[in-house]
Amino acid sequence: MTETVGFIGLGIMGRPMALNLVKAGYDLVVHARRPESMAPLAEAGARTAASPAAVARDAAIVFTMVSDTSDVEEVILGPEGVIQGVRPDAVVVDMSTISPSSTRMMAERLRAAGAAMLDAPVSGGEAGAKAGTLSIMVGGEPADFARVRPLFEAMGGNVVHVGPSGAGQVCKSCNQIVVGATIAGVSEAVLLAQASGVDPRKVREALLGGFAGSRILEVHGLRMIEGDYTPGFKSRLHRKDMRIVLESAQELGISLTAAAMVSEWLDLLVEHGLGEEDSAAIFEVIRGAVGET
Repeated sequence: MTETVGFIGLGIMGRPMALNLVKAGYDLVVHARRPESMAPLAEAGARTAASPAAVARDAAIVFTMVSDTSDVEEVILGPEGVIQGVRPDAVVVDMSTISPSSTRMMAERLRAAGAAMLDAPVSGGEAGAKAGTLSIMVGGEPADFARVRPLFEAMGGNVVHVGPSGAGQVCKSCNQIVVGATIAGVSEAVLLAQASGVDPRKVREALLGGFAGSRILEVHGLRMIEGDYTPGFKSRLHRKDMRIVLESAQELGISLTAAAMVSEWLDLLVEHGLGEEDSAAIFEVIRGAVGET
């Protein structure tokens, strides 16, 4: 734990992830756009920096966790970005969910500066970030993965090196397709039960014991039945991820019909002011409570 570690982006996911690194004993320097976001980390013993470049000058391993592709490009390649201060032996680890092609471009730029990059998006939501049980999907060189793995294990319970640069982001896109399509399937099952006059709670209970059982059915099925969409993962963020999925599909010349439908439903939620609700609210679109007016 002798290397200084940097963490940039201290939002709903980044803050608890960074706190878990502090709890694990790492010397941490952090940066966020809003000074108030850094306060909990400073109170926990981390140092603060004025810019991503300042973090990079101080840290051998630099994590980024921000919202979208453009945000990551600004944090890493911008005028005050990581690349402006990155050490030749550093590893930059982006844990955001962004475009695989953009990830590969940034990895090349960092490689030219003498540094390495891993893409390591996560699944598990805020609860997983707080508990340190995230699933972490990693793309990049095996040696760089081995160097960073102990830090990943302070933040996640399932850490998999998927393949070369961009493979982690591809894996996250696959995750979001499965999550979105499964939400749709659970939504239709709940709707069918309700329309048939059968208690959907009992249906959910029965299905959880069989082959249809899943975390989506367990967690989001209950959200649908109770109409409680307090976010674990916001619809607008799921919409952003599905946009990345469909952009990747277009680049590859393939058709992803289920993903396209899920994306349309998420568009409707955001357009009707429900972007801050959990994406389980897709159920409300499927049952006809949200739609064109």
